[in-house]
Amino acid sequence: MDKVVKFAEPGRAFAKDSIRLVKRCTKPDRKEFQKIAIATAIGFCIMGFIGFFVKLIHIPINNIIVGSLIRGVILEERNTESKYFEEDQLAVQFKLDNELDLIYAALFQKAIKLSYLDAFLADMQFAFKEKFGSIPALERLGSEYDFEGEFRSVLTEAEEASSKQVNAPKAMRSYNESQKSKKTVASMIQDDKKPVEKRVNIQEREAHPKLRPSSTPLTTDDIIQENRRKLREKLTPTKKAADTKLSVPVKQGFTEKAGKKPRVWDLGGNSKDAVLLDRSKDSPEDVQYQSVNNELVGTMHGVIPDLDVEDEEDVDSAEDSSEEDDMHSHSLAPKNYRRGGGLLSYFRGIVGGKTIVLADLQPALEKMRDHLISKNVASEIAVKLCESVATSLEGKQMGTFDSIASLVREALTQSLVRILSPNRRIDIIRDALESNRGGKPYTIIFCGVNGVGKSTNLAKICFWLIENDFNVLIAACDTFRAGAVEQLRTHTRHLNALHPAANHNNRTMVQLYEKGYGKDAAGIALEAIKFAHDTKVNVVLVDTAGRMQDNEPLMRSLSKLIKVNNPDLVLFVGEALVGNEAVDQLVKFNQSLADYSSNETPHIIDGIVLTKFDTIDDKVGAAISMTYVTGQPIVFVGTGQTYADLKAINVNSVVNSLMK
Repeated sequence: MDKVVKFAEPGRAFAKDSIRLVKRCTKPDRKEFQKIAIATAIGFCIMGFIGFFVKLIHIPINNIIVGSLIRGVILEERNTESKYFEEDQLAVQFKLDNELDLIYAALFQKAIKLSYLDAFLADMQFAFKEKFGSIPALERLGSEYDFEGEFRSVLTEAEEASSKQVNAPKAMRSYNESQKSKKTVASMIQDDKKPVEKRVNIQEREAHPKLRPSSTPLTTDDIIQENRRKLREKLTPTKKAADTKLSVPVKQGFTEKAGKKPRVWDLGGNSKDAVLLDRSKDSPEDVQYQSVNNELVGTMHGVIPDLDVEDEEDVDSAEDSSEEDDMHSHSLAPKNYRRGGGLLSYFRGIVGGKTIVLADLQPALEKMRDHLISKNVASEIAVKLCESVATSLEGKQMGTFDSIASLVREALTQSLVRILSPNRRIDIIRDALESNRGGKPYTIIFCGVNGVGKSTNLAKICFWLIENDFNVLIAACDTFRAGAVEQLRTHTRHLNALHPAANHNNRTMVQLYEKGYGKDAAGIALEAIKFAHDTKVNVVLVDTAGRMQDNEPLMRSLSKLIKVNNPDLVLFVGEALVGNEAVDQLVKFNQSLADYSSNETPHIIDGIVLTKFDTIDDKVGAAISMTYVTGQPIVFVGTGQTYADLKAINVNSVVNSLMK
């Protein structure tokens, strides 16, 4: 009984004290209540304002990064292989659902590393599809989606699974993961017949007895005398050798053998021929023309024509006929059997009537990648294109066998159109007119590696500008290559012959600004632009020396030229023959122009001139690679040797060529 009383005593004391506290408490008066109410209201207002302000900042940040994700990744497909996007301090990891046309995205701080995001997005996709997948496509926009509970549960499960995985003990490697499993049987067999590698042991020989140090050390004078004696013995012939030389009989009629004579070339010339070979100044016979090809005049007026497009119906009919041949090959005669070709033939093995998964597409995608590489698409870009097609096809419900090839074509076409469609449209005629209205010439700088055709295509663009009534000044800033200035001088003569000043109100349509060789290219371009401004020239075309992308001094010189002159347009001239090299050239040119410029916003490449397009047949992959890397448009395409062989890129033409 005493234990019970002792146990209940604290509770009874607490109740007694509580009753005493309540009896002594008094209600606040009116003034005190008003003070408490006002303080509480002010506290609620401050906390509400802080919450609203934080939400006001947080919402635009989310909108900005999500908008950048949609514009820069999903629409243009610039980074589809990683499903990860960063901007400022935030990052987004996302997953595409082609069946419901949805994007599942997780937004988080870039500094935080979340290892469970892939599994979380996959589980969230499964949970959302399980709950709302039965809603018809036409009713999805108008429906309300209550997914908060499922989202919280999926997130909690992902976090718990990740924590368990982190805390779990590290598992031992299996035999297949060890280095021993990678050894082949052939490497373990010892072959006695295999020749044993011979080892040579190098041993130092003892010094010559005469050179061994004597018991008495030599003085400095003794060493000098000994060296002089050896030198005299070496320079003075012995008596025996002298007698032998004198006793040799000389045969009658013997002539001493002549040494090797220098080769004399038929057209080698000498220093006296330098005057005749000097082409730095025009001779009278160079200026006179026998005939001028006036057929080119008037062919380039207005907008540059597009590349020729192969009829899509012909391509489709060829694909259809090849499919019929594959399906009915058992009923056709051998002479009429034709095996199906083209890119779409790789996907005919996929059976319709089911949902396509990545495993079904993988063999066809590998063949598609090889096909694109054979078309001169850079290997890295070909992989990204295949992943883009796989992303757009994965999860699609295939209805019939015939729809597979069309869906593949549509997916690849959409990807190529996104890549080849420029981020901004370059209209040189419109921009030149606007610049001239401002009282300054429109300046274009041409850059690129050696031998791609910068000077030739500069002359083609100059002819197109003359056809549209612009007078042009060509700045000869290639002060390194022998003959570069003379080449531009020849083009100037030809263009002025095609468009004489008499046909343009006595205006000289093409002028050449040159300062010879070995001068500073940036200074020549600056003087040329000032001369064009003073003489009211409409357009300045700056020709630069070819340089490799790894040559740092020349890349610094190019960056200086662009920074000093601030051109309206920088065009990179590249060959259509290159494959992976195109990516390396453009990336390093852009990187060098950005690194070696002291401006906060350096001027990098604005557009691309693709040359020698007539020599590649249907291997048009360089156009895809160059545009994908820079995001800049292909402004001109060189298709021949005449001034009129200048075209504009055509997306359909490129797509049809890749489909062959």
